Amino acid sequence: MLQVPDRTYLAIDGHGDPDTEVFSVAVQALYPVAYALKFASKDAGRDYVVPPLEGLWWAEDMDTFTRRRDKAVWEWTLLLLVPDWLGAADVETAVDRTRAKAPARLDDVRLEPLAEGLCMQTLHVGPFDDEGPVLHRLHREVLPGAGFRPSGKHHEVYLTDPRRTAPEKRRTILRQPVS
Repeated sequence: MLQVPDRTYLAIDGHGDPDTEVFSVAVQALYPVAYALKFASKDAGRDYVVPPLEGLWWAEDMDTFTRRRDKAVWEWTLLLLVPDWLGAADVETAVDRTRAKAPARLDDVRLEPLAEGLCMQTLHVGPFDDEGPVLHRLHREVLPGAGFRPSGKHHEVYLTDPRRTAPEKRRTILRQPVS
Protein backbone atom coordinates (compact mmCIF):
# COMPACT_ATOMS: atom_id res chain seq x y z
CA MET A 1 0.00 0.00 0.00
CA LEU A 2 1.16 3.50 -0.71
CA GLN A 3 -0.20 7.01 -0.77
CA VAL A 4 0.46 8.41 -4.24
CA PRO A 5 0.81 12.20 -4.29
CA ASP A 6 -1.14 14.29 -6.77
CA ARG A 7 0.83 14.56 -10.00
CA THR A 8 0.60 16.20 -13.40
CA TYR A 9 1.17 14.39 -16.68
CA LEU A 10 1.30 14.86 -20.40
CA ALA A 11 -1.62 12.70 -21.52
CA ILE A 12 -3.25 11.31 -24.64
CA ASP A 13 -6.30 9.05 -24.85
CA GLY A 14 -7.02 6.04 -26.98
CA HIS A 15 -9.14 2.96 -27.45
CA GLY A 16 -8.42 -0.63 -28.34
CA ASP A 17 -5.54 -3.03 -28.63
CA PRO A 18 -2.16 -1.62 -27.53
CA ASP A 19 -0.48 -3.85 -30.13
CA THR A 20 -1.78 -1.65 -32.97
CA GLU A 21 -0.62 1.43 -34.84
CA VAL A 22 -3.22 3.56 -33.01
CA PHE A 23 -1.32 2.98 -29.77
CA SER A 24 2.07 3.61 -31.42
CA VAL A 25 0.85 6.89 -32.90
CA ALA A 26 -0.27 8.02 -29.44
CA VAL A 27 3.16 7.21 -27.98
CA GLN A 28 4.83 9.04 -30.87
CA ALA A 29 2.77 12.15 -30.10
CA LEU A 30 3.78 12.23 -26.41
CA TYR A 31 7.54 11.87 -26.55
CA PRO A 32 8.43 14.85 -28.80
CA VAL A 33 6.43 17.13 -26.50
CA ALA A 34 8.09 15.61 -23.43
CA TYR A 35 11.55 16.21 -24.87
CA ALA A 36 10.69 19.75 -25.97
CA LEU A 37 9.61 20.41 -22.35
CA LYS A 38 12.79 18.82 -21.01
CA PHE A 39 15.11 20.90 -23.20
CA ALA A 40 13.23 24.14 -22.50
CA SER A 41 13.46 23.39 -18.78
CA LYS A 42 17.17 22.59 -19.11
CA ASP A 43 17.72 25.90 -20.93
CA ALA A 44 16.02 27.60 -17.96
CA GLY A 45 18.43 25.89 -15.55
CA ARG A 46 16.26 22.98 -14.38
CA ASP A 47 17.18 19.73 -16.08
CA TYR A 48 15.34 16.46 -15.49
CA VAL A 49 15.12 12.99 -16.97
CA VAL A 50 12.04 12.19 -19.06
CA PRO A 51 10.36 9.52 -16.92
CA PRO A 52 9.04 6.16 -18.12
CA LEU A 53 5.79 5.81 -20.01
CA GLU A 54 2.72 5.14 -17.88
CA GLY A 55 -0.80 4.14 -18.76
CA LEU A 56 -4.28 4.22 -17.26
CA TRP A 57 -6.47 1.33 -18.40
CA TRP A 58 -10.18 0.66 -18.04
CA ALA A 59 -13.17 -0.98 -19.68
CA GLU A 60 -16.85 -1.30 -18.94
CA ASP A 61 -16.13 -4.85 -17.73
CA MET A 62 -12.74 -5.14 -16.03
CA ASP A 63 -12.75 -8.90 -16.68
CA THR A 64 -11.57 -7.97 -20.18
CA PHE A 65 -8.20 -7.31 -18.50
CA THR A 66 -8.12 -10.16 -16.02
CA ARG A 67 -9.71 -13.13 -17.74
CA ARG A 68 -10.83 -12.65 -21.34
CA ARG A 69 -8.07 -10.21 -22.42
CA ASP A 70 -10.40 -8.64 -25.00
CA LYS A 71 -8.05 -5.83 -26.02
CA ALA A 72 -10.47 -4.43 -28.61
CA VAL A 73 -12.68 -2.95 -25.86
CA TRP A 74 -9.90 -1.45 -23.74
CA GLU A 75 -9.78 2.29 -23.09
CA TRP A 76 -6.48 3.91 -22.20
CA THR A 77 -4.71 7.13 -21.41
CA LEU A 78 -0.96 7.22 -21.94
CA LEU A 79 1.00 9.41 -19.54
CA LEU A 80 4.42 10.99 -19.09
CA LEU A 81 5.05 12.63 -15.72
CA VAL A 82 5.78 16.37 -15.85
CA PRO A 83 7.80 18.12 -13.10
CA ASP A 84 5.71 20.40 -10.91
CA TRP A 85 7.59 23.52 -12.02
CA LEU A 86 6.18 23.19 -15.55
CA GLY A 87 2.66 24.31 -16.39
CA ALA A 88 0.11 24.66 -19.16
CA ALA A 89 1.94 27.55 -20.88
CA ASP A 90 5.12 25.46 -21.00
CA VAL A 91 3.21 22.57 -22.57
CA GLU A 92 1.65 24.88 -25.18
CA THR A 93 5.11 26.18 -26.08
CA ALA A 94 6.47 22.62 -26.29
CA VAL A 95 3.59 21.57 -28.56
CA ASP A 96 4.26 24.57 -30.82
CA ARG A 97 7.98 23.71 -30.99
CA THR A 98 7.09 20.12 -31.87
CA ARG A 99 4.73 21.12 -34.68
CA ALA A 100 7.55 21.22 -37.25
CA LYS A 101 8.04 17.48 -36.73
CA ALA A 102 4.31 17.10 -37.39
CA PRO A 103 3.57 13.99 -35.33
CA ALA A 104 0.02 12.75 -35.78
CA ARG A 105 -2.33 13.50 -32.88
CA LEU A 106 -0.12 16.29 -31.55
CA ASP A 107 -3.19 18.40 -30.80
CA ASP A 108 -4.56 15.58 -28.61
CA VAL A 109 -1.68 15.88 -26.13
CA ARG A 110 -2.75 17.72 -22.99
CA LEU A 111 -1.66 18.44 -19.43
CA GLU A 112 -3.65 16.24 -17.03
CA PRO A 113 -3.68 16.28 -13.21
CA LEU A 114 -4.02 12.89 -11.55
CA ALA A 115 -5.04 12.32 -7.92
CA GLU A 116 -4.94 8.61 -7.09
CA GLY A 117 -4.45 8.69 -3.33
CA LEU A 118 -4.26 5.33 -1.58
CA CYS A 119 -3.09 2.56 -3.92
CA MET A 120 -1.93 -1.01 -3.87
CA GLN A 121 0.75 -1.94 -6.34
CA THR A 122 3.00 -4.81 -7.32
CA LEU A 123 5.89 -5.34 -9.69
CA HIS A 124 5.14 -7.63 -12.63
CA VAL A 125 8.11 -9.16 -14.44
CA GLY A 126 7.24 -10.73 -17.77
CA PRO A 127 5.11 -10.22 -20.88
CA PHE A 128 2.23 -7.77 -20.75
CA ASP A 129 -0.11 -10.60 -21.77
CA ASP A 130 0.75 -12.41 -18.52
CA GLU A 131 -0.60 -9.59 -16.34
CA GLY A 132 -4.19 -10.90 -16.37
CA PRO A 133 -3.84 -13.49 -13.58
CA VAL A 134 -1.90 -11.01 -11.43
CA LEU A 135 -4.63 -8.38 -11.83
CA HIS A 136 -7.36 -10.96 -11.21
CA ARG A 137 -5.73 -12.01 -7.95
CA LEU A 138 -5.20 -8.37 -6.93
CA HIS A 139 -8.83 -7.38 -7.64
CA ARG A 140 -10.57 -10.57 -6.44
CA GLU A 141 -8.40 -11.76 -3.55
CA VAL A 142 -5.76 -9.33 -2.27
CA LEU A 143 -7.84 -6.14 -2.16
CA PRO A 144 -10.99 -7.72 -0.65
CA GLY A 145 -8.81 -9.66 1.82
CA ALA A 146 -7.31 -6.38 3.01
CA GLY A 147 -10.73 -4.70 3.24
CA PHE A 148 -10.40 -2.63 0.06
CA ARG A 149 -11.96 -2.45 -3.36
CA PRO A 150 -10.68 -0.97 -6.62
CA SER A 151 -11.61 2.68 -7.13
CA GLY A 152 -10.29 4.37 -10.20
CA LYS A 153 -8.48 3.27 -13.29
CA HIS A 154 -5.83 0.56 -13.35
CA HIS A 155 -2.41 2.24 -13.64
CA GLU A 156 0.76 0.78 -15.15
CA VAL A 157 4.29 2.19 -15.07
CA TYR A 158 6.59 0.70 -17.71
CA LEU A 159 10.04 0.51 -16.13
CA THR A 160 11.62 -1.06 -19.21
CA ASP A 161 11.32 -0.13 -22.87
CA PRO A 162 9.32 -2.89 -24.60
CA ARG A 163 11.13 -2.15 -27.87
CA ARG A 164 14.47 -3.02 -26.28
CA THR A 165 13.55 -5.57 -23.61
CA ALA A 166 12.68 -9.23 -24.13
CA PRO A 167 9.08 -9.90 -23.06
CA GLU A 168 10.12 -12.19 -20.20
CA LYS A 169 12.34 -9.41 -18.76
CA ARG A 170 9.86 -6.52 -18.94
CA ARG A 171 9.24 -4.82 -15.61
CA THR A 172 5.89 -3.14 -15.04
CA ILE A 173 4.44 -1.62 -11.89
CA LEU A 174 0.76 -2.59 -11.67
CA ARG A 175 -1.03 -0.02 -9.50
CA GLN A 176 -4.66 0.09 -8.41
CA PRO A 177 -6.23 3.00 -6.52
CA VAL A 178 -8.37 1.66 -3.67
CA SER A 179 -11.09 2.71 -1.27
